[in-house]
Amino acid sequence: MTFPLAHRLLAIAPFRVMEVIKRAHELEQAGRSVIHMGIGEPDFPTAEPVLKAAAHALQEGATRYTPAMGLPQLREAISKHYHDIFKIDVPASRIVVTAGASGALLLACAALIERDRDVLMPDPSYPCNRHFVAAFEGRAKLIPTGPAERFQLTAEQVTTHWTNQTSGVLLASPSNPTGTSIAPAELARIVEVVRQHGGFTLVDEIYQGLSYDAAPESALALGDDIVVINSFSKYFNMTGWRLGWLVVPPHMLGAIEKLAQNMFICASSVAQHAALACFTPEASVIFESRKAEFQRRRDFIVPALKKLHFDIPIVPDGAFYVYADCSHWSDDAQELTSDILESTGVVLVPGADFGSHGARRYIRVSYATSMDNLIEAVSRLSEFFRLRKALR
Repeated sequence: MTFPLAHRLLAIAPFRVMEVIKRAHELEQAGRSVIHMGIGEPDFPTAEPVLKAAAHALQEGATRYTPAMGLPQLREAISKHYHDIFKIDVPASRIVVTAGASGALLLACAALIERDRDVLMPDPSYPCNRHFVAAFEGRAKLIPTGPAERFQLTAEQVTTHWTNQTSGVLLASPSNPTGTSIAPAELARIVEVVRQHGGFTLVDEIYQGLSYDAAPESALALGDDIVVINSFSKYFNMTGWRLGWLVVPPHMLGAIEKLAQNMFICASSVAQHAALACFTPEASVIFESRKAEFQRRRDFIVPALKKLHFDIPIVPDGAFYVYADCSHWSDDAQELTSDILESTGVVLVPGADFGSHGARRYIRVSYATSMDNLIEAVSRLSEFFRLRKALR
């Protein structure tokens, strides 16, 4: 016996990158050497101070429910983090600890998205962002962006594309897949345009700690009406712990608490106690060292890809991705990345997952792997393209 599934599923596309990862694992099972430059997960383990804090929490029996909004001491620690790092005051009362950044986005969308209303976001952008909007029967309106806009929305684009059906904007800075950030002045202009229309500004800042060319800035500095998502997964290297946070305007707190109580009860208690150690001086030294290593890898892989005739019109300033134009070699990025995987064992991701604007000529390269792996991957790619050129 079968029964119908929800109609909203038609608006949610499969995540193609997972098929690439699946094939990579098949090759590994067959004995092939595979270098993973596709998935967006730091290769560093959870930092030792965090592991010790988790072990201590378990020994002390800290395994019961916490308040739905999160451990008060963790909310205070995040508030202090904003003050110490960004020089902005974000009251702990506005901070909600969530089951990963995905849990934060789920709560935000549940509170903000109306059926058949538009949310503006750039094309390319992280696919799950638009799928969360679709899950609440809103419409993600993807606006083509390119190198001229740093692959980010501009205030002019928001003004041009805003209609009476638009509810707000969903941005990411730094961005997945491009690794680019929105210039602070441009973000301020976007926020002002959205305010004038009475909409919401929702900003994904999960890669904010991995900003390399300038001190990181938060959209929260632009006022208490900004909604921000962040995570312990990327900078803090706690991917599998599934812990994030959401910062909301004061008038949203009652709605978010009600939703959190019903949807999650609370985030993992052990993960929350462990995350308290993220804000210690001992842990900070580890995270900053790892950030410096990510920057070192970026500074290696970008020129290496350029030597292989990939066009990188905008050097990424954050995260651990390079969005590279592969049109010198192919006008079909999906076919090219498949050929590369089968021939070399190097995992790269085609642009099709991230939107439609120019997607066939872009690939996403993740440098969240060791320098030795990056060097070996470049060597394999160099030989692959040498043979490809010889066959032309």
